[in-house]
Amino acid sequence: MSATVLQDVGYFLVALAILITVHELGHFAVARLLGVGVIRFSVGFGRPLLRWQRRADTTEYVLAAIPLGGYVKMVDEREEEVPPARLHLAFNRQPLWRRVAIVAAGPVSNLLFAVLAYWVIFMAGESGVRAVVASVEPGSIAAQGGFQVGDRLLQVGDREATIWDHAVFAFMAEAGTGDDLRVRVRDAAGREQDRLVDGQRLAALPEDASLIVGIGLNPRPPRPAAVVGDLVPGEPAERAGLQPGDRLLVADGEPVRDWAHWVEMVQARPGKEIVVAIERAGAPVTLRLTPRAVERDGKTVGRIGAGVLLDRVEIRYGPLAALAAASHKTLDMSLLTVRVIARMLVGRASVENLSGPITMAKVAGQTANAGWDAFVKFLAVVSISLGVLNLLPIPVLDGGHLLFFFIEWVKGSPLSEYAQLQGQKVGIVLIAALMGLAFFVDLSRLFG
Repeated sequence: MSATVLQDVGYFLVALAILITVHELGHFAVARLLGVGVIRFSVGFGRPLLRWQRRADTTEYVLAAIPLGGYVKMVDEREEEVPPARLHLAFNRQPLWRRVAIVAAGPVSNLLFAVLAYWVIFMAGESGVRAVVASVEPGSIAAQGGFQVGDRLLQVGDREATIWDHAVFAFMAEAGTGDDLRVRVRDAAGREQDRLVDGQRLAALPEDASLIVGIGLNPRPPRPAAVVGDLVPGEPAERAGLQPGDRLLVADGEPVRDWAHWVEMVQARPGKEIVVAIERAGAPVTLRLTPRAVERDGKTVGRIGAGVLLDRVEIRYGPLAALAAASHKTLDMSLLTVRVIARMLVGRASVENLSGPITMAKVAGQTANAGWDAFVKFLAVVSISLGVLNLLPIPVLDGGHLLFFFIEWVKGSPLSEYAQLQGQKVGIVLIAALMGLAFFVDLSRLFG
């Protein structure tokens, strides 16, 4: 197993540990707050690796071997005999509203964590590529809507869209309505104008990052110049002395035509030194760098940790504005997740929207290498997904328990243990099928 794969797996496990802990802490904190006894708080399943308990009659804290979930074991007569002196602590004896609050607290904690993560990002400053149209695909939705090269996006619907990350999300959030979409732009001459996107054609596109391409908008010039932009700390480009703004001229005696050509040259030289002639502030400079060898799609390629220079801007909010923006972002992401799930169930969205552990591990590694802010955004997105998925009315998930509680509220008494057991069996089958499908999609991506 290569060092890159191990690194990706490591970051993925860190992400899982954080988000599982957040989820289970929600259940744990509300259970304790409402007077329910907690026997064990576990991050992970299976054999305990670490455990701690202050006294025999207090909560046992466990870190277990299988990091794919966790649980909070509460005092409950349905699971084991409870001494008379502790019956008041039993979960099953609590009023319905308390049980609902305890079960709902896990998914809600995941959503609140996402708000916190976005709040930190928005206060620290979110950097992104300015949303300027580099080209428009002939005959596309964008061409039909009147988009022009040089258009600078300002708003998509009512959402701010000055950077491409925001624009992509705004189009995704609006795509499912079927209504025509107004896009506010500043054209190349500096005039603010409205472009109109066909809502029916937009709704037919996949709701993922490829949506912008499907619309017909190209965020980047076809062949950007070979000028260095962002550098990843500790990677070969930074260690060799490359700086943002450096223009790459010649590598190993061969003229560098553009950035795509430079990427090809780097990828073709894993572990081999490259002598590079650059232009820095009008003066010639010669550097030597050695691309790090990494595995990608079954091949060993070179990587230096440098990006092309793009027109980047930073968006920063004050504490209160950041909190409002973070709450709105979390709500939008939650609704988008629900809509994508609904579209998959009725066959209107591809199962390619699913991501299993392989894809998530790769994204965890990529975002961690890109910087702390990218990794925190990744945590926020996954936390929202966990929160929403756990609220689905599937037995064995929190949403399944809430469904049972709703039925109990309607009929005035709990479902029989037999009915709940049969529901749990159905839930296990559904979850196993979903996990198997996600893993299959992962393998399909991995092997093309």
